[in-house]
Amino acid sequence: MSVRPSILAAAAALLLASTAIVRANEPSYGPNTYDRTLEALIAHEDVAGRGGWPKVPGSATALKPDSQGPDVAVLKQRLLASGDLAPEAVAGDVYDAAVVEAVKRFQRRHGLSDLGTVGRLTLKAMNTPVEVRLNQLTATLERLKGNGFNFASRYVVVNIPGASVEAVENGTVQQRHLAVVGRPDRPSPVIQANITSVNLNPYWTVPMSIVKADVIPHMRKDPSFIAKSNMKLLGAENKEIDPATVKWSTLTNPYFYVRQEPGPTNSLGQLKIDMPNSDAVYMHDTPKKTLFRNDVRFNSSGCARIEGVRDLAAWLLEGSEWNRQSIEDEIAKGERKNIPLKKSVPVAWVYLTGWQGADGQVQFRDDIYGLDTPQGIVTSTIQPRKPKPKAAAVPPARPTVAPVTAAGNVPAPAATASN
Repeated sequence: MSVRPSILAAAAALLLASTAIVRANEPSYGPNTYDRTLEALIAHEDVAGRGGWPKVPGSATALKPDSQGPDVAVLKQRLLASGDLAPEAVAGDVYDAAVVEAVKRFQRRHGLSDLGTVGRLTLKAMNTPVEVRLNQLTATLERLKGNGFNFASRYVVVNIPGASVEAVENGTVQQRHLAVVGRPDRPSPVIQANITSVNLNPYWTVPMSIVKADVIPHMRKDPSFIAKSNMKLLGAENKEIDPATVKWSTLTNPYFYVRQEPGPTNSLGQLKIDMPNSDAVYMHDTPKKTLFRNDVRFNSSGCARIEGVRDLAAWLLEGSEWNRQSIEDEIAKGERKNIPLKKSVPVAWVYLTGWQGADGQVQFRDDIYGLDTPQGIVTSTIQPRKPKPKAAAVPPARPTVAPVTAAGNVPAPAATASN
């Protein structure tokens, strides 16, 4: 694609203008997200109307600071078009400090490690057509139009495509965390719920779907897997079952459940944040801390692993006798402890692939679950909660005479489903 530099400069000026005002530290998902994202949509529509941005050749991945040549010139034009490089820095074909900073800015806006050089993921993001970006911004606006989440004074938001978490108080982000969320074949759901408690040194009761998909195949390959994973098989009345007595080779419908005992190697780590919901997902710690160093963090079975989850727990427990140090001290005891919140905190798991951030920078993430479609937008929008039906007034019961059987006895009450 050939685009005149004057056109690119004009488009860049629009994008830079939209990011010139640094706003307060507002959340990415909040009452102002719609208006900010609409600004980004208008700016990107102008870029599309002017021909889009140039394609960066694959050879650009070999560029380093101080490199020189036509690939650098194309890279500069691409960064100019998206407002990451100022017009006055576009002249020349040297990979100078301004280009390094522009690439870092681009990488931060796309949730990538800001290394300042063009890697595989950066190249892919740069060569995503502006029309795709427009669709992402439009999808966000459509989701926000139908948004049913009530932004309380304190709330937590998990952005699934962004694999990130924000703790928000009075419209300001108090904490930001990286997250690991569901992989495409085990996606994290879009939900709203209330955080009710923090669980220290938790058990992990393995979902039956994971027992069938993961535990049984592992046991067929390695009969010591249960023991090595600090797990137990529990049957009726929580009686422990010896794994050696189970016919793993033919087992299809387990007659037991699998529980992983508390400890540093527990899959939930040493802290779980409870948020009762119909999808049975929650936020938790993890023993696999290295996963947070990856740019692509879609590795879980639906729940969200949170980096720095103990800091988040301390924030949730503010106003109680618990703080970060007391949480650490209690975890060190190795005993299970459930700490109810004095007041529940709303939490939203949202699906935003394009939005304008609190700092004015336009953010994009991959549509990891393929939901930026008309039907996908409907299914990935938080719906308003249905009000609980009011109990109808019941008039006082008239006194009645109990029926009498032929034998002269009052019949016993019928058994209910809970008996």
